[in-house]
Amino acid sequence: MASRKRIYDAEFREGGVRIVTEAGKPISEVAEDLGIHPGTLHSWVSRVRRSGSPSSDRSVAEPSPGGRLRGSERAELERLRAGAGEKDKGIRELGVERDVCKRFVALWVK
Repeated sequence: MASRKRIYDAEFREGGVRIVTEAGKPISEVAEDLGIHPGTLHSWVSRVRRSGSPSSDRSVAEPSPGGRLRGSERAELERLRAGAGEKDKGIRELGVERDVCKRFVALWVK
């Protein structure tokens, strides 16, 4: 059986790598949040750590000494956190809708 290879754009890969390297979150947790295999994200992070850049045309800025974030890094982190917050809100709303549908079906069956 042939496997389907998913292709991710450079911005998506860089965003995942930045979350791991800058926020210090575990690879498995970030991979689950992004909906990708942890091994895939691990290879992206390893490649960046070896070469210093995720792709030949764009580079990920290294964190500033002392663990402080630069202005562009902080803006990127805030953008990613806002996106994650919106996704979490959507997931909660879908959960509520699912529960309402379950209750409706249970009452309808009775």
